[in-house]
Amino acid sequence: MTTFRIAPSILSADFARLGEEVRNVVTAGADIIHFDVMDNHYVPNLTIGPLVCQAIRPHVQVPIDVHLMVKPVDRIIPDFAKAGANIITFHPEASEHIDRSLQLIRDNGCKAGLVFNPGTPLHYLDHVMDKIDMILIMSVNPGFGGQSFIPEALKKIALARRKIDESGRDILLEVDGGIKIDNIAAAAKAGADTFVAGSAIFGQPDYKAVIDAMRTQLATV
Repeated sequence: MTTFRIAPSILSADFARLGEEVRNVVTAGADIIHFDVMDNHYVPNLTIGPLVCQAIRPHVQVPIDVHLMVKPVDRIIPDFAKAGANIITFHPEASEHIDRSLQLIRDNGCKAGLVFNPGTPLHYLDHVMDKIDMILIMSVNPGFGGQSFIPEALKKIALARRKIDESGRDILLEVDGGIKIDNIAAAAKAGADTFVAGSAIFGQPDYKAVIDAMRTQLATV
């Protein structure tokens, strides 16, 4: 039976109360904290860096999943590893040498993964599956929270699931972008097992009610 994981994105949290926010969302049932890093270069927005990761690390025991929307990526990887990241993912277009960047993440003690935008093909996976711990399928174009789910992503999730199954490896398949109570089951049916949700959780008054409702939907898969 598939283990499903809910990964609230702190991009939608109240940054004035970030420690409290991450504690509350974990108490509400979150499995992972998703940490979005944007550089106003690879994507048209600027968010948070290693110091914020270091600041929230003592507040939660669950894994921190750092999604690097930055270019280049190699320089910042060791900083996030030292700041307490458990998983670090990046976009293949942002690395000159994908294999080297993946190995750098692992050498720094973290799990490594690749992120695929709606228009990015999965062939980047073909020669690096031995270094992959997570595949993240973007169901929106990266750069901003609160966007609507792109249905075409379901086909890519299914294709990624097939690649994982064929590899025989234990690789998480995460989906990020517009995930809500009413579409999380469709993403799970396509093959995803880890679900990033930002505004769908942090935009509601009762985090536990939302996460419980998502798990109820996942139980139908």
